[in-house]
Formats: sequence, C-alpha cells, structure tokens
Amino acid sequence: MNMKSKWRCFALGGFLAAFAANGCTESKPPVASGGKGGSGTKAPVKFTLAWSEYPSWSIFGVADDVGLINRLPGAQGSIEKKYNIDIELQLASYDQCIALYGNSQADAVCITNIDILGVAGSRTSVAIVPTSTSAGADACITAGITTLDGLKGKATRGLEKSVSQYCFDRCLEKRNATNADYPFTQMDPEQAAQTFQGKDPNVQSIMVWNPFVMQSLRSRDDAKVLFSSEEIPEEIIDMVVVGKDVLSKEGGEEFAMAILETFYAMNQRMADPKTADETLVGIGAKFAKLELADMKTVVQQTRFYADPSDAVRLFSSETFQKETMKKVSDFCVKYGMTPQPVALSFGTGQGVMDFDTSYLKSYLESQKK
Repeated sequence: MNMKSKWRCFALGGFLAAFAANGCTESKPPVASGGKGGSGTKAPVKFTLAWSEYPSWSIFGVADDVGLINRLPGAQGSIEKKYNIDIELQLASYDQCIALYGNSQADAVCITNIDILGVAGSRTSVAIVPTSTSAGADACITAGITTLDGLKGKATRGLEKSVSQYCFDRCLEKRNATNADYPFTQMDPEQAAQTFQGKDPNVQSIMVWNPFVMQSLRSRDDAKVLFSSEEIPEEIIDMVVVGKDVLSKEGGEEFAMAILETFYAMNQRMADPKTADETLVGIGAKFAKLELADMKTVVQQTRFYADPSDAVRLFSSETFQKETMKKVSDFCVKYGMTPQPVALSFGTGQGVMDFDTSYLKSYLESQKK
C-alpha cells in the first residue's frame, strides 16, 4: 500500500476552490425512522462514498467483504436492499477522495474535521457521523531528544498544513511552549519516517501517524514518543460527510441512514468475540496490511465511536462546538487553508459546514423498535 493515501492534507485547498461554482440546495429534515424498506417497485437510487485506507474508514471496505453493502454499482448488499439504494464505494488516496467530493463526483467522503473546512467553502456539507478520534495515532517521534527543551530550535519533519501540523501546534500550546521556537519542516510523512528509521543524523524528530508511528518506534532503540494526540483528546475527528445537496434529493436520507447502519453493524462485529478478530484482520488487510496484534494497538490509538450515543455526545458537546472547532478554524486561517473562518453550525443547517446529530438520533430510535 502506498501510505501517501493517508495524506490528511490542506494542500488541495487551492485546487478545491476551483469547484466553488457547484451549487447546493437546501436539505430537508432527516427522516425520523430507520428508513424505507427495499421491497418497493422503484429502482434503487445510486450514491457514491469516497473512502481511503484508514482504520475507521476501511470498515466500509470490510462491509463489502461481508455482504452488508456491495462496492460495485448495480449490485446491492443487505443494507442497500433494506433502504432501496445502491452505494458505489470509491476507494482512492485521501487527497483524491477530497478532490472527488469537492468536485461533486462523490456524494459522501471519509474525511477529518480539520480537512473538511477547506472543502466546505466550495460545497456545503453535513457531517453525519464521527467514526473515530486520534488518541495517540498521531505522534512526534524523536531520537536523541528526550525533552521538549531538547527539541527547541531543531526541525521536526512532517506534512505541513495537515492534521500532523495541527497536532504538533496544539501539543506545544498545551505545554505552554512558544510555537516559533519549534520549527516544523515540510516532508512527505512516508519519507520522513523512512529517513528517521534509517538513522539520518539530520532527522531527529518527525510528526507522523500510524502505521509510521509504530514502525518508527520499532526501528531504533533510541526512538521515543515526545508527545502525541493523546494530549488533545477528541480534537482530531475522523468522520463521514455528505453533501447537503445529496441529502435533499430522493433517497438522500436513506443513503445517510444506510451509512450509519453499516458503520454500527461493523462495530458490532468488532465487539462480538465470534467475529472480532476476523473483522480486525480484515480492516488491517486494507490498512497498511497490518496483522491482528498491531491492529489491536491501532484501535486503541484510533478510538472508534462504536456507540452512536457517544457520537451524539461529541457533536452536541459545548467543548466540541465552542472550543475544538474554533481551534480548528483558527488553525485553518492561520496557515491559509481557508481565507476566513468557515461558517459552522451544529444541527441548524445554517452553516456551510453543519454537524448534524439528527441521523444518529434516528438510528438510535430505529434500534428501539
């Protein structure tokens, strides 16, 4: 696997801005039930979901393997049949997924709460579910540097204008360090990890994500985690985002509900002792070809929102709405990923980026029946 596929980057901002002419329509309130059955005479409505290889997104690829959805157009899994829709899974590198979605060539995308702000300026978007949060999966790995003072003045290599740099800046802020004292230097994260693992004396500090974190720590005895996303809980959020225009058209609400049902059905498989290991192995095969033992570590550092109530709590929390997303927005403006703060909303549909719990609540209600 080419690990450039997990480039959680803002470098696409200028490219995506070219798609600003794509119009958006107002969406209807989400359905209150679990969706319509697939027994009607109407042909299934077609939708696309762009996803890249990362733990809580690779889950959709495994859902295809077990028959819940069928990745191919014109074929249906059991959940697609239930909602009378046809979901095409578009597997691509992360930057390609963002481009597909920004160009309205994908109806929904797997993306972080940081990267979506650069896209929402050209396509009004709705986050329908948080899939996971980084809880140590993004880390500053050093060699020969054991303290924050020791890092001062030394370059840390990583992907600029990205989740990596966001995590780097925020961890420094949490430790009351002056950002200007800690230079962050652009380098392809895969190259940074390989150079570090090769013991290049000029690369003593890197800011990367899994599997580069695990690989780098194993590569040399003097490697250590100086700080990680564990210090900024629930700030880096992996999500599924749907175009507001998509939700307002025929079958759009059912599409959203099918995504949620697929995600939680796969989480149930991960929780069931009978299917847990094979599900983790399946995810690992799609994410950097990791074995079971490594995947057990990965899902501790990339914590899934396996309970929909937990997902509702996150999007509804005052901390997320007033503090986390403000920090994210400020970061985007500071580094020029967005020219000005993006208009955010939380279930009202008033912002160009809306975090909507209505579909999650509908799913919860459907589980009581």
